[in-house]
Amino acid sequence: MQRRLFSATALVLALSATGSFAQTKWDLPAAYPATNFHTENLTQFAKDVDAASGGKLKITVHANASLFKAPEIKRAVQGGQAQIGEVLLANFANENPIYALDGVPFLATGYGDALKLYEASKPAMDKLLAAQGMKLLFTVPWPPQGIYSKREISSVADLRGIKWRAYSPATAKIAELIGAQPVQIQAAELSQALATGVVESYMSSGSTGYDSKTYEHIKNWYDTQAWLPKNAVIVNLKSFNALDAATQAAVTKAASTAETRGWKISQEKNDEYKKLLTAKGMKILAPSPKLMADMQQVGGIMLTDWQKAAGPDGAAIIAAYNKSRAKK
Repeated sequence: MQRRLFSATALVLALSATGSFAQTKWDLPAAYPATNFHTENLTQFAKDVDAASGGKLKITVHANASLFKAPEIKRAVQGGQAQIGEVLLANFANENPIYALDGVPFLATGYGDALKLYEASKPAMDKLLAAQGMKLLFTVPWPPQGIYSKREISSVADLRGIKWRAYSPATAKIAELIGAQPVQIQAAELSQALATGVVESYMSSGSTGYDSKTYEHIKNWYDTQAWLPKNAVIVNLKSFNALDAATQAAVTKAASTAETRGWKISQEKNDEYKKLLTAKGMKILAPSPKLMADMQQVGGIMLTDWQKAAGPDGAAIIAAYNKSRAKK
């Protein structure tokens, strides 16, 4: 009897240990508020992975740069400090030209072209991330980028000398080309920067303008639809490979669903945020022909520079993109 009791106890302990060992926990740092549509999409992704894996993989989303600041997230995932994370690809333009593609103005100005550009660049992105010990799970674009400005502007000349938020190498380059004063400010710091006058102008989506309450300090938004930068969810390759095949499949499937959902929500939110900003007193303005021509000239300079830096890989991406755009 004593032996049977011991055997039963040992079995329970063994099963308990196995169950504990089988569950994996991942941290997912993100740079944007919990109420932002990107973060809400991440939260749903985590729930989908939990359900599809039968609770074997638990992902905790850490919103609003609470675990790592935006520029630190990629390094944290690459080094294994976080198993998975969401990054703004354009933030890492100085690392490799492939990341910089997301910040070239007027190359892809609508959701259809942005998707084609993503598909054309994805093979090179996958190769680059794999070489850095990571894997791309999915991307979601921000709505098209416009210009927030305290001043009313009709041309680039009106932006000269203005304190301009630069959150990526691309936005810093735009500042240089238009003669503005670049100030490095990440999303989590933007509200304070606006309140204290550190920033007077910047390029971003209606989403960022609403989340940061830009309307409390700036009243003009010029809808230039300059580009659609993407957030990418990346995973540490060793962490992903350590999962069993069924859990890997659960992650991949949830990622595909999150990507489809995210692109759809982004497009819906584009119109919604314009209405919300208008209700808060923001003037949504069509850019003058002169302002558009000036900004498109900036985009042309940046595309030429990007193609020189990206070399054959860049040429292949642009060729594939142009081919896909030519198809009806």
